[in-house]
Amino acid sequence: MKRSLIFIISLLMVFSVVLAACQPAPEPTKAPEVKPTSAPATVKTEEVAQPTEEAKPVETEEVPEVKEVTAVIGFTTSQTGKYNVSSTRQVSGLRLWMKDVNDAGGIVLSDGTVIKFSEVTYDDESNTDRVQELYTRIATEDGADFLISPYSSGLTAASSIIAEQYGKIMITTGAASDANYKQGYTSVYQAYTPASRYLTGAVDLLGKLDPDAKKVAFVYENSKFSTAVVVAAKDYAVEQGYDVVLYEGYDPETTDFGPFINKIVDAGPDAILGGGHFQDGSTFARQIYDKNIAIKFMTLLVAPPEPDFADLGEAALGVIGPSQWEPLAAFTPESAEQAGLEWFGLTGDKFVEEYVAAYGEDPSYHSAGGYAAGMILQKAIMDADSMDFEKVKAALDGVDMLTFYGHIKFDTSEEAHGLQLGHSMVYIQWQKDADGNLVKQVVWPEEGATAEPLYPLH
Repeated sequence: MKRSLIFIISLLMVFSVVLAACQPAPEPTKAPEVKPTSAPATVKTEEVAQPTEEAKPVETEEVPEVKEVTAVIGFTTSQTGKYNVSSTRQVSGLRLWMKDVNDAGGIVLSDGTVIKFSEVTYDDESNTDRVQELYTRIATEDGADFLISPYSSGLTAASSIIAEQYGKIMITTGAASDANYKQGYTSVYQAYTPASRYLTGAVDLLGKLDPDAKKVAFVYENSKFSTAVVVAAKDYAVEQGYDVVLYEGYDPETTDFGPFINKIVDAGPDAILGGGHFQDGSTFARQIYDKNIAIKFMTLLVAPPEPDFADLGEAALGVIGPSQWEPLAAFTPESAEQAGLEWFGLTGDKFVEEYVAAYGEDPSYHSAGGYAAGMILQKAIMDADSMDFEKVKAALDGVDMLTFYGHIKFDTSEEAHGLQLGHSMVYIQWQKDADGNLVKQVVWPEEGATAEPLYPLH
């Protein structure tokens, strides 16, 4: 019995082992999931895992590489000689423009290129031969990218030949002669109102003031600019029914105008028109006053709009001068919109503010012309999105904008390529304010006038 019991127990144990072996194995217990924490601030860049080959890089907008280039502007200055006053102010305006652009970060092209400006300049001594020599040097040895003209039509004519010969774009300022833009040049562009329209407004003003005034005397400097202005004005005066009783030219170095004043007295004109540049014009006006000549109306080129003309005192009173620009001229973004023109650049008030801060004197129209020449070049480079000669030239051909200086648009015909079409003159007269100080007033055209003209003169 006992053996049987042991046998049965053994049999049951074997059966249990066999049964356990036939059951499926149990799944292992999963380890608890641990969420990653943020990396501590002290982790170094090299410890950060790099993306695997399968990972796609994040797409970012491509930023153009910034490349700064310097555009060299070449020009001459009449640091000495008869054009010194006007030339110096012209260059002051140009340099102020250059500083403004550079300080603002330059001109940025679409490819990321940043253009800033530097200058190369020499004293032309108010001498034509020296201008040709120096502009050749500027264009070849100094490697100027763009040119600005010297002051005066005569010196500009000499520099224009060089600009065209060496394929340089030149913006001319301080140069009004029409003839320079009828030589077949393709890279010379005029900022000034042409000489043919310089004094015609004075003839219109005289007719408005005194329909009975019929006798006109022209006394003018024998220079390229003055002659071109007076020829056009004389023809226009004759068309308007005036009798030209005196038509006399004088040498540019003239300081004694006695012989010409005697001829004026003998001719008995109602009005004197002419002059030339600052030194001769101011001397002529002073001697007319000193001799107490009975003249109803006098308009002279160049000299009267200059602030220094007031140094003549009573001799300046009542004298009229055509001006390319005056601070009183109200060219604004609003007037551009009304005229359907694009506005470009700073306002006239801002220009005056900057100029006075930089030079301690009010700007003349020569100063404004220098700044405007730079603005014209700036606009063309921006529109061309390049400094390429052909692209900038094409952009200049398409310029049609209003600036603080006035309307700018160029003739693109073969006969007069580069001649200024948009800009017009204003006429100022020296008058006295309530305190007896000499001040300039705009007297023509009527829509821009700030005061009634003084008439007759004396």
